Amino acid sequence: MPRSADLALTALAPAIWGSTYIVTTQLLPPDHPLWVALVRALPAGLLLLLIVRHLPRGIWWGRVFILGALNFSIFWALLFVSAYRLPGGVAATVGAIQPLIVIGLERLFFKAPVRGLSILVGLIGITGVALLVLTPNAVLDPIGVAAGLGGALSMAAGTVFSRYWRPPVSALTFTAWQLTAGGLLLVPLALLFEPTLPLPTGRNLLGFAYLGLVGAALTYLLWFRGLARLKPSIVAPLGFLSPLMAVLLGWSLLGQALTPAQLAGVAVVLGSVWLNQRLSVKN
Repeated sequence: MPRSADLALTALAPAIWGSTYIVTTQLLPPDHPLWVALVRALPAGLLLLLIVRHLPRGIWWGRVFILGALNFSIFWALLFVSAYRLPGGVAATVGAIQPLIVIGLERLFFKAPVRGLSILVGLIGITGVALLVLTPNAVLDPIGVAAGLGGALSMAAGTVFSRYWRPPVSALTFTAWQLTAGGLLLVPLALLFEPTLPLPTGRNLLGFAYLGLVGAALTYLLWFRGLARLKPSIVAPLGFLSPLMAVLLGWSLLGQALTPAQLAGVAVVLGSVWLNQRLSVKN
């Protein structure tokens, strides 16, 4: 398959992740972020395990739980801390530093060369996200900023090591392993730090089904498949599509207005993704 097709399929994952906000606010019970993350990850992972019927062996048990923690447990927990303590725009802008962290981690652990164009793509994308979601009266909370940076570091590390720790199994199996491990690690966090999830309504079940089957199983299958074919520094900037889709869905489905700054942010984010695609073609 051409690399441009691999890039397009991988880009579907963060684009779909952009619907998480609207699904969460419109269909799920409030104030249970860890339980929501658990229900999003664990059932999807167990379902995929039933399909593939293949468990890790040897060294892969430890690696899978490390990757599950980085990509799901730690990342989602810190993401929610950041989201609760910071305005959404600040949280999204802090998280947008992830592609630059990926470049640094690739260089640190795997001696990958640092390309100036990759850094430029990251800076352009951060600027676009800031235009999309950052407001002039945004307030910075130190704990929230630290959590946002920690979440970005966790996801960046998960992205890098998912590329370089590739077991001899299909992307579907690798996704099943990580989702299940990440969900299991979220169980004690949810039990310790949150009240029990209330009995779900029909709307709640619809939201959970969407986030689990589409927002987790399908999207992470596409994401890990992309990481098996493309460098993390190429894949990571696609994450800029998430806040872009969140803003566009808010405009189209909830009637939220788009300001001139946000329209400029749309153009800048799309420009960074296009530049990222050109970089992928040349590599």
